[in-house]
Amino acid sequence: MNAPAPDPSFRWSVEPWGLGLRCRQLEPAAQHLFTTRQLELRPSTDSIGQTSTAHAGWAHAVRSVGGDIELLMRLRQVHGAVVRVLKKGAIDPTDAAARPQADAMISNAPGVVLAVQVADCVPILLSTPDGTVVAAVHAGWRGTAAGVVTAAIRTLTREFGTPAEELLVALGPSIGGCCYEVGTELIDAFRALGADDDQIARWFMRTTDGSLRLDVATANVDQIQTMGVPSNQIFQAGLCTKTHNQWFESYRAAGPRAGRMAGLIRVRP
Repeated sequence: MNAPAPDPSFRWSVEPWGLGLRCRQLEPAAQHLFTTRQLELRPSTDSIGQTSTAHAGWAHAVRSVGGDIELLMRLRQVHGAVVRVLKKGAIDPTDAAARPQADAMISNAPGVVLAVQVADCVPILLSTPDGTVVAAVHAGWRGTAAGVVTAAIRTLTREFGTPAEELLVALGPSIGGCCYEVGTELIDAFRALGADDDQIARWFMRTTDGSLRLDVATANVDQIQTMGVPSNQIFQAGLCTKTHNQWFESYRAAGPRAGRMAGLIRVRP
């Protein structure tokens, strides 16, 4: 079975556990990876959202970005817009209290691997040109409506002084507007959190059968651009997780049986 063709800005990489997906333009700055369903990553079940470091799948994922499992940082994702900053010299990966509820992480701690977990939501990885500050964002529809990626960029520029115009951003596979059927209450939710008529018209679409679809990836790209990141520094894998559910985990395709995939990025050592 041949892997689906991503946008030319992405490439498949052969890993010990199967195929991973990398953004060509992000590679020179930061080691990173979007996993596929060929690597088993089950949903977190413990109180802090941190799967045991003994978990073989996560160990494989971290090795694929040249990292140390002891420096893997994950959050208990809550489908919101809270951003966690992990600064050099101020984090302890063994400290459970250091991993609060949030949907975005930013770090400049050398060697730290940031990871977000998805199964249809948009995994977003960001880096400065030299890879010394990176971020990982989990953007479901709630986080997108609340502006989680704009909150992450705003926090990164404030805390580390890197202009948004210099950032490189990669969006991994997620459910596409082709398959993400939603109810009209989502339009109300987006409006309540500040989306204007032009944005609603661009992000939501009616199909010929009258159903409503949401293009959550495009919504995030638009938000990233409003923060000042140039369009030629924003890259999308362009692969729908539900359409290609033989390659990607998709909650819409598999329901509660769905596993999880990860977007991982490592701060330059």
